[in-house]
Amino acid sequence: MNPGAMQWFSGAALIFARDPAAAWCMLWAVTTAEAIQLLENFRAGKISAAGALRAFQAAPLADLGFAQVDTHRALRKGFPEVVYGAGKTAQQVVRIVGQLAARERQVLITRLTPEQARAVRRKFKRAVHHPLARCVTLEKHPAPKRPGLIAVLCAGTSDLPVAEEAAVTADIMGNRVERIYDVGVAGLHRLLARQETIQRARVLVVVAGMEGALPSVVAGLVGRPVIAVPTSVGYGASFGGVAALLGMLNSCGSGVTVVNIDNGFGAGYAASQINALGAPDES
Repeated sequence: MNPGAMQWFSGAALIFARDPAAAWCMLWAVTTAEAIQLLENFRAGKISAAGALRAFQAAPLADLGFAQVDTHRALRKGFPEVVYGAGKTAQQVVRIVGQLAARERQVLITRLTPEQARAVRRKFKRAVHHPLARCVTLEKHPAPKRPGLIAVLCAGTSDLPVAEEAAVTADIMGNRVERIYDVGVAGLHRLLARQETIQRARVLVVVAGMEGALPSVVAGLVGRPVIAVPTSVGYGASFGGVAALLGMLNSCGSGVTVVNIDNGFGAGYAASQINALGAPDES
C-alpha cells in the first residue's frame, strides 16, 4: 500500500475508534444519495455532529500512481469526475474508469481514440460508444431527466463532433436535449424554421466555426442563456478557430457566453448546471 493510502486508512481507523458510523461515511459517502443518508443518520441520532462534519470534510481519492481519481466529485459537483481520454493510454483510461464505475452510477469519458473506446467497451459491457462525439458513456442507472430543455445547435456538418460532445455531456448529466443541426447563417431560413423549438429551450449551446456568427443571431431570437462554442472549422485565416472565438467574444447579442475552441464538453456541462438551477429539489 502506498504512503498516501496508509495515511488515509490510518485516519479512518482513528475516526472509527471514536465513531464507527462517521468512519464508514468517510470512506464511502461520496455520492449525493449517500450524503443525504448521512444527514438522515445524523438527524436520527445515529451519528454525532462531529462525526458528520469529519465525514463531509474528508476528500477521498483513489491513487493509481499515474492518476489521482477524485471520488468525491459527485458530492461536490453533482456529477462524477469526467475522464479526458486525450494523451492517455488505453490501459490508463480503463483503470480510471474502473475506479469510477465501482462507485458511480454514470461515467463519462471524452476525447477517446477508437482504440481507447474499444478497450473500454471490452472491459465494461454496458459502455456505449458515441463515435461522432468521441465519447463513451457508462450508466448503471440513467439519471432522471430534469425539467427544462437544452438545445444544441450547430452551423454546419463539420461542426458535428463538437456539437455531439456537448449533447452527449448534457444528456448523461440528466437533461433533455434537442439537436438542431446544420442551421448556419448562410441559409438563415433553416434556423427560422426551428424557431419554435429554439424558443422553448431553457439553455442553448450554439456551435459554429468560420466567422462564428450563429450565436449572435440566436441570441437575438431568445431570452435565454446562450453558450457559444467556436470550432476549429474554417479556411486559413480562421486560424484554427481563433477567428470564430474572437467573433463570439465580440458578439452584440446579449446573454452570450463563450467557451474555448472545440470545447463541446465544457458547454454541455455548463448548460446542465444552468438548467439544474431551475429544477425542483436541486437547491
